[in-house]
Amino acid sequence: MPELPEVETTLRGITPHIHKKTVRQVNIYQAKLRWPIDKNLPARLIGKKLLDLQRRGKYLIFEFENGNLLLHLGMSGSLRITTSATPREKHDHLEIIFKPDKTLRLRDPRRFGAALWTSDDWKNHKLIRSLGPEPLSNAFGPDDLFKKSRNRSIAVKSFIMDSHTVVGVGNIYASEALFLAKIHPRRASNRIAKKRYEQLTDAIKRVLTKAI
Repeated sequence: MPELPEVETTLRGITPHIHKKTVRQVNIYQAKLRWPIDKNLPARLIGKKLLDLQRRGKYLIFEFENGNLLLHLGMSGSLRITTSATPREKHDHLEIIFKPDKTLRLRDPRRFGAALWTSDDWKNHKLIRSLGPEPLSNAFGPDDLFKKSRNRSIAVKSFIMDSHTVVGVGNIYASEALFLAKIHPRRASNRIAKKRYEQLTDAIKRVLTKAI
């Protein structure tokens, strides 16, 4: 499953090729992903300029002139930059062709990914608005983590993997951060002192920064 570092790497890899480019063509080869792709997506995107690309958690946000496309890679998804002449492969379900000829293809063998359109502010989308802070931002710190843990008796590993607590701390990264902070992964979240959360916050940031 692509985790936050992989999604961030994907964002950095595709941005130089399509940022500020205008959509020439959109092809939906398989609409049945985790949620169906909007059949009107081609009409919405053709002729529109991609103004910006961002990441929120494991969602990639494509900000167009008239709305936003939210992409999630699910369990097995990936994005590739190619040309329209490159033969499509079996699990390429969506492609967006930008002028003059940069093609973005979504490949997702297991089809747990998503490509969702919204004309509203993407920050208010139901899948985005309740997410916790970005782990590498100033919004994520020990004070917030400690406060959220006070009424949570679940294991600390499950606690930090919950996207409402903080986004993007997947299984491997949670285990590594807890090891560095010398905290047992099954220890109850509300039985950990603030000083230990300071160590854990620092470990999470170090682990994810190194992974990117």
